[in-house]
Amino acid sequence: MIVIFTLIIGLIIRKLYIRYFPIWHIKCTNLSSILSKKSTQIIDVRDYNESNKMPIINALNIPIGYLKRSYVDISINEIHIVASNKLEKNISIRFLRKKGFKIIGYSLTTCDCK
Repeated sequence: MIVIFTLIIGLIIRKLYIRYFPIWHIKCTNLSSILSKKSTQIIDVRDYNESNKMPIINALNIPIGYLKRSYVDISINEIHIVASNKLEKNISIRFLRKKGFKIIGYSLTTCDCK
């Protein structure tokens, strides 16, 4: 009984970690400085409705729900993430790192980087 309880608690803690625990080594950067770089691909993980309201030039739009099946469309190894909130940012960065991509920064549409 204790083993099952420990397993359930461990799974809950893992899910909370993936979603809400911040990623320390990835900095919030201004999107205008990234747009000029040709070696960096911008991945927009916002929903289609949000990304159509505020489109980003030369960004590959892969919503967070489609990331697991569409990450093969990413051709450049250095990536800048554009997300609407911290939850999308955390999940997408952890997933893409696990697949071998190098995340150089992120931008949130809800706040400006300082």
